[in-house]
Amino acid sequence: MTNRYVAAKGRGTFRRISEALRAAAPGDVIVVSAGEYSEQLRLDRSVAVVAEGVVTLSGVPGEPVIVAEGLECTLRGITVRGADDAGPPAVGVAPGAGLLLEECVVSGGRIHARGNETGQGSDLSGYGVTTVMLRRTRVEKGRLAGLHLSGRVRAKVEDTVIDTVDGIGVVLSGNAFLDASRVRLNITSGYGFRLRGASRLELTDGVIRQSGMAGVLLEDSSTAALTDVRIDQAGGPGVHAAGTAKVVLTDCRVRGTRASALVVQDQADLTGADCIVSDAGANALLASDSATAALTDSRFDRSTYSAVHLTGTAVVRLTDCLIRQGAEHGVHATATSRVELTRCGIADVGLTGLSVVDAASAEAEDCRVGGSGTGVRLESSVATGFRGSSVSGSVGTGIELAGEGLASLEAVRVSGGKAAGIVVGSSAAAEIAATTIEDCDGSGLVVWSGARPSVRALRVAGVAKNGIFLAEKAAGTYADCDVTGTKYPALHLSKGAAPTFQHLRVRDCVEALGQEDGANPTFEDCTIDGVPMVAESAVVAAAGAPVVTPVGTLAESMPPDDETLEDVLEELEQQVGLDRVKRDVQSMVKLMQTVRMRQEAGLPAPPLSRHLVFAGNPGTGKTTVARLYGRVLKALGLLRRGHLVEVDRTALVGEYVGHTGPKTTAAVNQALGGVLFIDEAYSLAPVGIGNDFGAEAIATLVKLMEDHRDDLVVIVAGYVNDMSRFIGSNPGLSSRFTRTLMFEDYTAAELVAIVEHQAGGHQYEVTPDARVALSDLFEQLPRGEGFGNGRSARQIFQAMTERQAHRLSELTAPTPDQLVSLEAADLPTTY
Repeated sequence: MTNRYVAAKGRGTFRRISEALRAAAPGDVIVVSAGEYSEQLRLDRSVAVVAEGVVTLSGVPGEPVIVAEGLECTLRGITVRGADDAGPPAVGVAPGAGLLLEECVVSGGRIHARGNETGQGSDLSGYGVTTVMLRRTRVEKGRLAGLHLSGRVRAKVEDTVIDTVDGIGVVLSGNAFLDASRVRLNITSGYGFRLRGASRLELTDGVIRQSGMAGVLLEDSSTAALTDVRIDQAGGPGVHAAGTAKVVLTDCRVRGTRASALVVQDQADLTGADCIVSDAGANALLASDSATAALTDSRFDRSTYSAVHLTGTAVVRLTDCLIRQGAEHGVHATATSRVELTRCGIADVGLTGLSVVDAASAEAEDCRVGGSGTGVRLESSVATGFRGSSVSGSVGTGIELAGEGLASLEAVRVSGGKAAGIVVGSSAAAEIAATTIEDCDGSGLVVWSGARPSVRALRVAGVAKNGIFLAEKAAGTYADCDVTGTKYPALHLSKGAAPTFQHLRVRDCVEALGQEDGANPTFEDCTIDGVPMVAESAVVAAAGAPVVTPVGTLAESMPPDDETLEDVLEELEQQVGLDRVKRDVQSMVKLMQTVRMRQEAGLPAPPLSRHLVFAGNPGTGKTTVARLYGRVLKALGLLRRGHLVEVDRTALVGEYVGHTGPKTTAAVNQALGGVLFIDEAYSLAPVGIGNDFGAEAIATLVKLMEDHRDDLVVIVAGYVNDMSRFIGSNPGLSSRFTRTLMFEDYTAAELVAIVEHQAGGHQYEVTPDARVALSDLFEQLPRGEGFGNGRSARQIFQAMTERQAHRLSELTAPTPDQLVSLEAADLPTTY
């Protein structure tokens, strides 16, 4: 081995590197003094080129700067500057050659290693395989790709940075294999890594940041194993597997993708363990076609769409995984896909925790679903199962069974929901066994018309309405069930219901049975508070207890029992604006307090109508004040429940003769003890239409207001002029609605305050400049029919958060203050 020296001057040295290369023998070392060299190097034998000081090597346009053709070539400490075009690479490695780049910089061009496309297939251990190694090297500012390995290439990359590539960071094709560790790939306009053909990637302790498209794309039959890899802010998916590709993720983090974080399609397969996916721009995991995915001990946080979405015939298996704070469903299985969940948790998602529709199948065991819109919805035409699991704190129904396929619930606990515990839809086939429903604000088990579930060992305790509610013509068998501590009748049987109850035990309920005419139940060995149920007790309806039939999309809110009048009035005072309304409510409170004192003293009460007209434009707080008004009356002892039931024309008016009266009655029954709030009430009396079912709804409403005058308050709301016409449409309305509260449009300052209130509730802060800009915006905003007052303010707040998110996505590492600040630049430019 001989050292050959290259320098600008000096005796016995070469002036150009290429001259030294021509003189070198295999195994020689060429030592290059510091300086800039403009020439092309062809390493056609096994030599090493080593920098002594800072050495920069520039080529000529249209030609590679360096071409390695020898078996064992080395570059150490050299900066290679390419021509920064889409032509030849800066560094090229010929088929069968070998190149080591150590402590080098390749700038303005890519590294391209080619291997023979024919030969020993995937065997990269024999003669003729191209070998490449990068160690402590930087590749930057290239085009097309940073590193391209094609054909029979075996590469190893360690402690290397690939930065700012106008194209793809790393491309593997053919049978290329890359073993990479401690690689940092930053800012590419295309994919971070792209694998094609039968190529293979092993990436350990890596970072892929701000790729313009997918962080890692696998196509054809390629494979990848990613261990301890961080993928941040990918412009597409974090990992995207297609074709028959296979990818294994271990201890990986995928954050802030603009599309779905993990995508697996065609016949590809994804396996993951100990992974975290957060803040995905769409799904956390999207599986389609015939793809498969299996993840264990992993977490999916804050997905913009459903966290896990399946379609086609895809199969997904999740074990010991956690899904949190998604905007839509936790798991959503569609088409003919299949999902299997074992020991998984789903919490705080916006829609449904587990949703199974179409002909998808699902099996969930030992899972926990909490705080979602609906806990679980099984609406498939094939069999589904939910076993040994729990659903808690749902905003809507705990579990909905709505498909024609058999839905099986076994050893399930439903608790703390704001609506019904379990609902069996009209066409659903359901088996429910060893299941508990506790402390729900609606009925425990609701069975809709025509459904015939098989229910065994069901326990319903402490629900706010019926324990078991059967709609018209519902049936089924209910064996060994317990119903305890309900606030409405334990059982409600609608017209035509024909269930069979075997060994039913009813204890400590307000009543045992509410039964409509035409119901035909069968009771076998049933007891009420330990006493055998006899025929007479089975047909006595609950005296004075309202029959509650869910209608349309009625929304109910129940105030707490221990709330005081001072609490409610203080909350009213905290509302933005509404000064005139607040004074009117305070005046009515004083009047009603006087009425109550006169009644307690045995004196006659002055005339008092508690029904109100709310007149004003949309978004002026009418619904909020209506809810507070009900709570005021409850705190005064003038309403027993104080809840709000909000309806519109569609919930009151039927579609055919004889339909409107029952619908209106059902809405009123649900509001008894509280407030019935009818929004856009003027639509019940449309202009120029004489034969309309709305008139029947008004007549029914007037009669029921009289029948329940001590147990019902009605508030009608709408535009000022339209409400005057509505009240005048029926003499019964004008005599009962004698007080109108005017809801004035919010001022610009009040709208700014609403935005700031919304911001504070979501942990944002409006900067002073943004506050001034908001005020100017609201001053100039046209207040025509499209203006929504408070709704417009909330929509502008939402638009500001979206624009802030886009603005922050351009920052490398936003500070905590930047994350919470809404600035003037975040205001929408058009509204």
